[in-house]
Amino acid sequence: MDGPLQTSPGPAIEPEIVLDDARLGRITSGSVLARAECAVFDVRGPGSLDCLQGLLTSDLVKPGPGSVIYGALLTPKGMIVVDVWVLRRQDALTLVTPLRGRQAALDTFARSLPPRLAQVTDRTDQTEVVMLVGSGGPDVFHALGHQAPDTAGRLVEGGSDQHQLTVARPLQPTYFQALFIGDEESLRGTRESLGHAGVTEGDLVDIEACRVLAGWPALGSEIDQKTLPQEVRYDEIGGVSYTKGCYTGQETVARLHFRGHPNRELRGLIWAEPLPLLDRAILSHGREVGSIRTTLVLPTRRLGLAPVRREVALGDTVIAGGLAATVVALPFHRPIEDAVS
Repeated sequence: MDGPLQTSPGPAIEPEIVLDDARLGRITSGSVLARAECAVFDVRGPGSLDCLQGLLTSDLVKPGPGSVIYGALLTPKGMIVVDVWVLRRQDALTLVTPLRGRQAALDTFARSLPPRLAQVTDRTDQTEVVMLVGSGGPDVFHALGHQAPDTAGRLVEGGSDQHQLTVARPLQPTYFQALFIGDEESLRGTRESLGHAGVTEGDLVDIEACRVLAGWPALGSEIDQKTLPQEVRYDEIGGVSYTKGCYTGQETVARLHFRGHPNRELRGLIWAEPLPLLDRAILSHGREVGSIRTTLVLPTRRLGLAPVRREVALGDTVIAGGLAATVVALPFHRPIEDAVS
């Protein structure tokens, strides 16, 4: 999935996720535990909260300690550098980013965080990040007992001094139910408890499929070097605050919100059949209006995520990858049956 995405006719679409009936059933009627490809950083120091508040698009102060927050680091011109999950732990702030954004995050921290106020520890190589995805109900969390946060948007810390475990439940909507951060030993009990509750073991395919169904943008796919937060649903998914005050890139984001609109928006595409695509281009009345970024091949149809020019209306038929497709609102899983039936 690495490398720049083409926006002109070329080889078969990548990344492409394929689900057979069994895999589709696992995430639409159950829960799956899968290891994610993430980088993990701890930020400590007397000014860590204030410094990060001035960097991220989201408000880290208002939710208080023990909160789980989604946002992004931006360039001064308001483009997304890397998207971030922030966990306000008792003694530190833990930041979880896509693994491919690890170096970009480190570079931003080196430029922007004064060491006397905020010290960054890269825990990526010593830490596993596991996601619980799918549509399983509250019984899954009951199986974890005191390890599970009582409500969404909160986290619980546990384990031992040598094997710490953090369990975080994001606010909805998102594409996963919970995030588990720890080492192999601390995660062993979690895997056993969830297994007894009927949760199956999965992989990145399950995570990516849930991400597409949720209409959630990914770094290197829907998010490239020139993507503004509002172009990839940050207003809808709670990734940006317009009341917190200044942060890097805030001027561009605020101007677009209060005085304008993005020229393109992340949309869903539905093809009636799961036929191979010829290229990434999306055409409307012969004009290129977007590019396919990720597709999900289901047994009876194909779904896709694509930034599309805003003049293309929901319900329009376009030629995407050489085939007719319908432009739809995201997420697909509202309700999921409409997208997979």
